[in-house]
Amino acid sequence: MELRLLRYFIEVAREQNITAAAERLYITQSTLSKQLMELERELGKQLLVRGKRRTILTDDGMFLFRRAQEIVELADRTEAAFKTTDEVVTGDISIGCGETEGMNVIIAAMQKMNEAYPDVHFHLYSGNDEDVSERLDNGLIDFGLFVGSTDLDKYDYVRLEESDVWGLVLRKDHPLAQKPSIRPADLFSVPILCARQAIHSNELAGWLGQDLSELNIRATYNLVHNAALMAKAGMGCVLTIDKLIPEGGELIFRPLEPVVRADLVFAWKKYQVFSKAAEKFLSLLQGAV
Repeated sequence: MELRLLRYFIEVAREQNITAAAERLYITQSTLSKQLMELERELGKQLLVRGKRRTILTDDGMFLFRRAQEIVELADRTEAAFKTTDEVVTGDISIGCGETEGMNVIIAAMQKMNEAYPDVHFHLYSGNDEDVSERLDNGLIDFGLFVGSTDLDKYDYVRLEESDVWGLVLRKDHPLAQKPSIRPADLFSVPILCARQAIHSNELAGWLGQDLSELNIRATYNLVHNAALMAKAGMGCVLTIDKLIPEGGELIFRPLEPVVRADLVFAWKKYQVFSKAAEKFLSLLQGAV
């Protein structure tokens, strides 16, 4: 598969219209149609359902669309890395990160990097540990910030001094809000909104005394904002780390007792060959932690 064909396919998938995609690509509609049919013949799959007004993806097309975006992004990042010279540090640094106040350490390093090398640009991708790990393994990001227990065998990493505290976010009018902290038995009496990765947390399972799947888990989430909205609506209590949901208004945070902490780890693939910009950023961060 040529990168050119993948770029054409991505544009059609985004526009959902071959004519509109052809205009954005500055090629004729007939040329684009022929290129797409060539791609389908090469793969032996129908990728598009062509309608009069709208072109939609088949299941195979959806699969290719996701992979094509990753392939093109990786190719663009690789090309950009080779354009960096020894004399001038430029380029892009991509970081995947979970939701945590510990990002302030990374942001401080980013700010120092920009002061020294203003032509370096950062790109952040927020997600849970599973999202960050997948992007890191596929070479789509340079670094990943993990929260809590993570399998680090395939990574090199540094541990940050900061750590997060696990607790429960709930409405102020909830009975558990009257308690200064949350004991294991308290969780069995309420519906829980739980981060998907937390269900498999060894620290939380050890604190609870059993697997989290035994709780009344009403819903799972990967980023906490929508979980906070569900808590406000009275759907349940959010099992999360501190400082992610602003207190005030209807919600309040109560820490677990005994305290359960989530370590923060800044990681990268073993034997990773960095661009000069990424190499300098890592050196700067290591000197700060």
